[in-house]
Amino acid sequence: MTALRAPNAAVTVFGPDFPFPFDDWIAHPQGLGTLPASAHGQEVAIVGAGIAGLVAAYELMKLGLKPVVYEASRMGGRLRSQAFAGPSGAPGIVAELGGMRFPASSTAFFHYVHLLGLQTQPFPNPLTPAAGSTVIDIEGQTHYAQTLADLPPLFHEVAQAWALALEADARFSDMQQALRERDVPRLKAMWNALVPLWDDRTFYDFVAQSDAFAKLSFHHREVFGQVGFGTGGWDSDFPNSMLEILRVVLTGCDENQHLITGGVQQVPMGLWSHTPETLAHWPAGTSLASLHQGAPRPGVTAITRAADDRLAVTDTWGTTRTYAAVLVTCQSWLLTTQIVVEESLFSHKLWMALDRTRYKQSSKTFVMVDRPFWKDKDPQTGRDLMSMTLTDRLTRGTYLFDNGPDQPGVICLSYAWMGDALKMLPHTSEKRVQLALAALKKIYPTVDIASHIIGEPITVSWEADPYFLGAFKGALPGHYRYNHRMYGHFMQDRLPPAERGIFIAGDDVSWTPAWVEGAVQTSLNAVWGILHQFGGQCPSDNPGPGERFADIGPIALPD
Repeated sequence: MTALRAPNAAVTVFGPDFPFPFDDWIAHPQGLGTLPASAHGQEVAIVGAGIAGLVAAYELMKLGLKPVVYEASRMGGRLRSQAFAGPSGAPGIVAELGGMRFPASSTAFFHYVHLLGLQTQPFPNPLTPAAGSTVIDIEGQTHYAQTLADLPPLFHEVAQAWALALEADARFSDMQQALRERDVPRLKAMWNALVPLWDDRTFYDFVAQSDAFAKLSFHHREVFGQVGFGTGGWDSDFPNSMLEILRVVLTGCDENQHLITGGVQQVPMGLWSHTPETLAHWPAGTSLASLHQGAPRPGVTAITRAADDRLAVTDTWGTTRTYAAVLVTCQSWLLTTQIVVEESLFSHKLWMALDRTRYKQSSKTFVMVDRPFWKDKDPQTGRDLMSMTLTDRLTRGTYLFDNGPDQPGVICLSYAWMGDALKMLPHTSEKRVQLALAALKKIYPTVDIASHIIGEPITVSWEADPYFLGAFKGALPGHYRYNHRMYGHFMQDRLPPAERGIFIAGDDVSWTPAWVEGAVQTSLNAVWGILHQFGGQCPSDNPGPGERFADIGPIALPD
């Protein structure tokens, strides 16, 4: 049983589907487990060098196995920090093309951030001190604010209705308090009661049918969708399962967010080169990089069952190697579009879940500017010249990154999802900048943003990348069973022998897609599964997720 924590403990991504303390497990002084000496040095294939793949590779290396990492694209996956080009470069000045804001509740992820000695700072979300000021522009009206109190009553009514709806329909305060205290029986009782009732509900249905919003106008729901509160508008999530949205707010993923100073790609790349203090089997100073002679193996094109019952992995250049275990961390659609995976390796039920994953489109457009000019004061109003901006216009979200008064600044001109992202898809980076500047000109008619731009813009559309096909999963109503099949796949004792030995991980396997903590937690599940397969065991006072899964695992819904 997980020890109870103080009532005022911080909110963490502790369940609620599987309330296992991943942060405590990986920080335990006795480590994750031990392997028999006969397993030491045996190879395990890791498909994908994103955060899920590299966390698993790092922990498996510490246990004495030899991870063999394959990567078809760029190391880091969707933790991609791209430096702006310049005559001498701009050290530390980056565009965060994938994950860029990380809630403090992501305690397993931050375990590795702190292990690597990386610095963080508050993310400049709307209405936070880090943003300084916020502009909300909707239906042609512009509102300037530093806190929620500065906004008209309409916005207070929207925020209050959302809070009241959660409280009335989900016992939000009680459930979050159980999560804070890590009171597993109480948390599971409340969450498990909601799952069968809410599996078929969309986010929009929850909002529209709640008593709190029903008392208000359609315009209130419209404002909630367009500009929202906290981190911004919610409309791109309206078709999603309400269970998924509740997980996000319950575990604090939408608040108290931080960025990694100098770029989040330092985390996966840091794990690649880090030398652990404690290693089984390997000599001191061993790192993932040294085990790979500095570079991962090329991308994987096929995974099959070999004649000796091992798993055969074929790479881009036709080289086939066999392994007792393979961990696949790429997006699930790639198992039918980029990698030829022998059908019998997964059950038809699991294939259904993998194929029905729904990925969301996302685009970002960044420019580097000569300085954080937005902090200049407008001589007429005394306000900041420009602010973090939420709008119903094409740009949707505009974020301002201050790297210091003597350093270039960065503006994310547009961060958009779904339909708004698709509007950008066919356009060049220059056209995207022009479209964004034209939209922002209507909000800031006297500000010449273009005159401050230096270097070349950086942009991304994740749905156009053949190695991703989308930014992140957004579960639809009725997808709970699919998620349950994927998440619990690391528990393989009851699988037919033909389906054992291949594991899956990543944020799309987790219950919290789009959040890095889900990628880390599922990779740790896979580490336990592989440890178990090789005959290893966890310390008696530090049981792993597999030891607890039968007792506190996700509730199963009937097929």
